[in-house]
Amino acid sequence: MGSKSSLKEYQKKRNFSTTPEPLAILKKKSPQEKFVIQLHHASHKHYDFRIEIDGVLKSWAIPKGISTNPKIKRLAIPTEDHPISYAQFEGVIPKENYGAGTVMIWDYGTYRNIKHVERQNCLHEKMLAKWSHRNLLKREKIKGQLCPH
Repeated sequence: MGSKSSLKEYQKKRNFSTTPEPLAILKKKSPQEKFVIQLHHASHKHYDFRIEIDGVLKSWAIPKGISTNPKIKRLAIPTEDHPISYAQFEGVIPKENYGAGTVMIWDYGTYRNIKHVERQNCLHEKMLAKWSHRNLLKREKIKGQLCPH
């Protein structure tokens, strides 16, 4: 499971007395690991891709939006880890708060790590460090492999 320090940056950037965002609480790994893509109308409209790994949501901002064509690659900028409960978050982050604006769930589902299925012993952390993470996403809008190279 992730450590409290993995959510420290998330916690530090938010004032939970003024934002509806979920508290930075670690949870045990889900039986079915989740992913979420959120449309975020902040200072600039972008999408946030979050994938459950070791009890937190590893997160990336995707400024030019999501492509449903696997041949089209998009820039994904790493952001701070988020709590698992953020996968269900939709709402308006009030002005004067970090990330102020509307957050809507664009797609949500489960995934499985193809490397584990192929019986290759690859830990999520090592794959993220090498940026060779391969997953099979299972949902309506985004289907198939996610291969960030």
